[in-house]
Amino acid sequence: MSDQVLVTLDHEVRDADAPLLHADDLAVVRGDGVFETLLVRGGRVLKLEQHLNRLEASAHALGLPSPDRGDWRRAVGMAAKEWGSEREGAMRLVLSRGRESGGAETAFVTVGPVSERILQARRDGVSVLTLARGYSVDLSASAPWQLLGAKTLSYATNMAALRYAATFGADDVIFVSSEGNVLEGPRSTVIIARGKTLLTPPPEHGILPGTTQQALYKVASARGFSCEYAALSPADLITADGVWLISSITTAARVRKIDGLVLPPAPRADEIVELVDLAIESGGTEFTED
Repeated sequence: MSDQVLVTLDHEVRDADAPLLHADDLAVVRGDGVFETLLVRGGRVLKLEQHLNRLEASAHALGLPSPDRGDWRRAVGMAAKEWGSEREGAMRLVLSRGRESGGAETAFVTVGPVSERILQARRDGVSVLTLARGYSVDLSASAPWQLLGAKTLSYATNMAALRYAATFGADDVIFVSSEGNVLEGPRSTVIIARGKTLLTPPPEHGILPGTTQQALYKVASARGFSCEYAALSPADLITADGVWLISSITTAARVRKIDGLVLPPAPRADEIVELVDLAIESGGTEFTED
């Protein structure tokens, strides 16, 4: 039996081991759709409204109908209750254009275990390879149809980058632009510390606006940190007082090695991890078991 929960937007709990998608679903044949990933902890779905905001923005960028928030909230609640409150879960919201032959959109919610890879990244940090993404920071403005700020199902390039990095013994990737500006990870936002200042590349550089990063900036600002958006170079990563890849599921993974260079200990490592955890936990939506 699958250790997964599956709920469709008609509010049915489905057998996660049974087929769901048609062979001509555009999620499969074109990657034509959007998704979000959320952490489920203690029966609470963390940062749900922020993720629904981004799901809606991504859907708009792809010309998909605006998601019905009431339907998504109900499906999310059902999935969270089915998963329970005893362990963390990785939730995914998926919306595709539907079948190539026509019909309604495909929409569903899944919950599964947090992977050992993620638990290890939280605990031990990660080594990264910097890789050219092959475009300028100006591309998002000059070619909005590229969907650079949308969270789409088209992740083949991201996964190829991670496999390539693995051949060099790296756990993850930080993309850089054609000008040499730091962008983002394939599944994370890059944050660096300089004393009590946190910096991240601006969304205008064609990166996905990070829900975890935005929540972190709010919490950290209240704790006396200065939080800024700025153009960063790989040299800035090396000279920083700590580098993290942050995301909703991984939370905070400290970068311990970049392109084979071991980074020194981060003076505020524990504090940053605590702030990220507080940021993710803030505003959670509770869906406890009946």
